[in-house]
Amino acid sequence: MTDAAFVFDATEQTFDTEVMQASLSTPVLVDFWATWCAPCKALGPILEKVVASYTGKLKLAKVDTDKEMQLAGAFGIRSLPTVVLVKDGQMVDGFMGALPEADVRAFVEKHLGKSAAADAIEAKADSATALETPQQTIARLREEIAANADKPELQLDLALALVRAGDADAAQAQLDALPPNLASDAKAKRASAQLDLSRALTGAPDPAALRARLQHDAADHTARDLLGVHLLLGDEPAQGLDEFLILLRTARDWNEGRAKKRLIAAFNLLDDDEIVGTYRRKMSSLLF
Repeated sequence: MTDAAFVFDATEQTFDTEVMQASLSTPVLVDFWATWCAPCKALGPILEKVVASYTGKLKLAKVDTDKEMQLAGAFGIRSLPTVVLVKDGQMVDGFMGALPEADVRAFVEKHLGKSAAADAIEAKADSATALETPQQTIARLREEIAANADKPELQLDLALALVRAGDADAAQAQLDALPPNLASDAKAKRASAQLDLSRALTGAPDPAALRARLQHDAADHTARDLLGVHLLLGDEPAQGLDEFLILLRTARDWNEGRAKKRLIAAFNLLDDDEIVGTYRRKMSSLLF
């Protein structure tokens, strides 16, 4: 199947069959656009590139709003471009405006996970850096940045390398210097969350000591919070999230809503969509 096979024009007559029903097996991005819309022209190739990287696991339906005014009206389109993700016969999310490629990928990955192409690129990068020490990776990236000023994504890679090396101050400075489109990237959010959580453990007691404190006083919110961070950053992330949920249930407003902030940071940090989805629902049930 060619890349063009993943992209098609949708009309009022074909929308139900080619988008809504088709989304029961393959998610569909719907791009509401117009020929006179400059941001639409900028976003279109980005959408096609992202969709192509999913090699048939995602499709793109293009809706020309000048020709399909009733269809645009049915979706309440007020601004162009507007992009809607249809999955399992339902509209699950959307965004307005021309986003950079990194943000479009983050939007899609939130619902579908990473594309095969993205996984392959990351796997290749991981294998290339597996034999490097953290300091070698940092040195290499700094050299690449100096030679490729037109590739700001290397700055994000450097920030992540600094996080892995444990150089919190340098990593934070690098994250703060990222351009806006990269600062909102999922990787940047993950690095920022890991930095914040790691800082919380500076000078903190070990998990055994924190558990002993909780056995003595179950209302020791500080001990429960720090134990949750230890578990989250260690090998028991679900147990860490459980500690934050207990804190949210019993002391929602403690330390300016610390439990909620910890959970949100954890969701940005974790790669496991199943765990994140489960605990998002648990958090929502306690908050609303």
